[in-house]
Amino acid sequence: MSVEIPQSMDDVVMQVAQRKLHGENVTEDDVIKRAVRDILQALFDEALEGHYDDVKWSGDDLEVTDFMGKPVGKVSPKSASFITDFRENADELTLRLEDETTKLVGGR
Repeated sequence: MSVEIPQSMDDVVMQVAQRKLHGENVTEDDVIKRAVRDILQALFDEALEGHYDDVKWSGDDLEVTDFMGKPVGKVSPKSASFITDFRENADELTLRLEDETTKLVGGR
């Protein structure tokens, strides 16, 4: 996984500070939301040995589509939102995203 993708709240705080130093106006929630999508995208890219599926937001869920744009599946947060899931336990969220990736990739 890329070192640029925050894996913990410490990483989020550091990235917010760095981006604000460069004049960007971002919040922790902005960084977390992007990180969660990027983590799932990286897991799919790794599982498929290349970028074949796209991960995008669909409301509060993450939707995965294949290279033809056909829906492959959706991943939903455990709590009210992925932001809450990340804040409460980023490691557990990453493990859950890994499991969801395995299910969706293996189901084809």
